[in-house]
Amino acid sequence: MVKKSELDEKICLTCKRPFSWRKKWARDWESVKFCSKRCRGEFKP
Repeated sequence: MVKKSELDEKICLTCKRPFSWRKKWARDWESVKFCSKRCRGEFKP
């Protein structure tokens, strides 16, 4: 088991907060850009 502090992190493009890797994102972690559905919906390019 991996410690939480050792998980990959990214910065959300909308809220600029860090978010950690989740098992549900395992297949497409490279394409994940937002921490939540709300941030994805509010994103303004």
